[in-house]
Amino acid sequence: MAEKIRLEVVTPKGAVLDKDVDIVTAPGYGGEFGVLANHAPFLSTIKIGTLTYKEGDRAAHLMISGGFCEVSNNKISFLVESAEVGHEIDVDRALRAKERAEKRLAQAQQQQEKLDRTRAEAALQRALARLKVAKGQN
Repeated sequence: MAEKIRLEVVTPKGAVLDKDVDIVTAPGYGGEFGVLANHAPFLSTIKIGTLTYKEGDRAAHLMISGGFCEVSNNKISFLVESAEVGHEIDVDRALRAKERAEKRLAQAQQQQEKLDRTRAEAALQRALARLKVAKGQN
């Protein structure tokens, strides 16, 4: 049996995931990274995207947004703003959010409003990540 790493995902609402897995990949601000058992300790900031973990041949995906990750003592812990499992994502709501964000982004670019553009870009990234995870893609 291959060695496992403990995966923990925690949001302000509480623990989302706590299990032993074979590998974890996540979206860091420095790029996507992967972690196996006995990985060297490190810290990373996390951006909006897909966290993927594998148990044997089975892969699972979570939409995560903004936070931090720590790898230490054969455990990887994510402290993120939100985390959503694919089957829990309301696809219609995510599509509407995507459309709203795209409209706000277009308006902000026309008016050259940096704050509105930044908020619209973040909303668009969240909506796209939700749709990707809901469809089971990584």
